[in-house]
Amino acid sequence: MRAPLFWKEETLLSAALLPAAAIYGWLEKRRRTQASSFTASVPVICVGNVVAGGAGKTPVALALGALLKERGKKAHYLSRGYKGSLMGPVQVNPNENTVGEVGDEPLLLAEILPTWVAKDRTQGAKAAMAAGADTIIMDDGFQNPGLHKDIALLVIDGGYGFGNERLMPAGPLREPIASAMERATAIILLGEDKHQVLRYAPEGKPVLRANLEPMPSAFALKDKHVVAFAGIARPRKFYRTLQQLDCVIRKMVAYPDHYVFKAKDIAFLRAKAKAYDSQLVTTTKDYVRLSPDVRAEVTPVAVQVIFEDNAAVAALIAQK
Repeated sequence: MRAPLFWKEETLLSAALLPAAAIYGWLEKRRRTQASSFTASVPVICVGNVVAGGAGKTPVALALGALLKERGKKAHYLSRGYKGSLMGPVQVNPNENTVGEVGDEPLLLAEILPTWVAKDRTQGAKAAMAAGADTIIMDDGFQNPGLHKDIALLVIDGGYGFGNERLMPAGPLREPIASAMERATAIILLGEDKHQVLRYAPEGKPVLRANLEPMPSAFALKDKHVVAFAGIARPRKFYRTLQQLDCVIRKMVAYPDHYVFKAKDIAFLRAKAKAYDSQLVTTTKDYVRLSPDVRAEVTPVAVQVIFEDNAAVAALIAQK
């Protein structure tokens, strides 16, 4: 799904959904507080958020994986494989597994470190440990109580904040802000804090600041005419990335998050690229959802999370 526009403000539609949000909140709290939790024999780092989609969890997980890899750790990723058909636990092979089997994000993670997909995260953690993992990085799962987290990192997009600060479906929140802040080991703030989200942080809660920036290779698009498309929760983030690259955006086409592109979609995009004499560009997450023949016509725009203080990130992990 694409994040509804009314999630940004306290509209009449949002207000009408408050009773449903109250039920959701009660059920979510009951699930989190009553479920049993498995404690792994290796450290578990969870990269999660409090809003539905689009906060930047996967780029943060990729950055943490690279950091641990540089320091000689045998870290493995663990994902539930959103929209993938495989129940797991199964280790992702990016050369063999498809998006339909494991989801899009695990294919990106598997390019960096061994990656496991498991609907049951406890079983996934056990499989990763059996395969030699000395650290497990969970991409998402902040609200999942089944696996104990030694470090729980709450990722917040400073440009979006918490939307209208209401629980789903009245707003984007997966749980109340206060409970998420309390459980977080540290907060990772991506970009400028445009909505003063840090006012909710408990006193003394560590805050790690970072920015989402294009990879150096993406700057080859400078001055190029492009037709851009993205199936992510907040397509405007991709639009802003393209603006950073100083390319000429002739058209931007937005699709729902995790969208499966159909033949008619590709035909439409090809026609637009031809009409505007432009290059087709998309996000790396969307790129892995394209068929190999279509990928040959599309340029993926890779981004990376740059921490303002890598030493602080490493120190936090070492302390825990």
